[in-house]
Amino acid sequence: MIKAEILQPVVVLLAWTMVMWLWMYVTRIPAMSKAGIQPNDARRTKALDDALPAEVQWKAHNHNHLHEQPTVFYAVALLLAMIGWGDGMNALLAWIYVGLRIIHSLVQATANVVMVRFVLYALASLVLIALILHAAISVFDIHM
Repeated sequence: MIKAEILQPVVVLLAWTMVMWLWMYVTRIPAMSKAGIQPNDARRTKALDDALPAEVQWKAHNHNHLHEQPTVFYAVALLLAMIGWGDGMNALLAWIYVGLRIIHSLVQATANVVMVRFVLYALASLVLIALILHAAISVFDIHM
């Protein structure tokens, strides 16, 4: 079994994605019912964006975002764990990435201030780039 600290933030972000999934449905289903939207009316998400309050849709949009860039995080974190580079600085960077993504979710799902979201996303992206660079250094045996 692979033992690496970096797997802990991976599990936390996976769990957070399910928290957002639950939050999405706890708010979306009552809003759909109130708006008279039938399940088949929701085949196109654009229809939901037009029919439901923005505050309800923000949770759904964030849930979708947690299936985009974080997939790269999962890949690099698992790679770093497999090659024995999943502890120390890389684990810390992974925790920072996850913290930034959780804060991003909370901002998007509540106030949805775009500039705050952008800064959080940009910072998380820089952390992700650092993890990718660390993976590249090891995999390509780059000596600096």
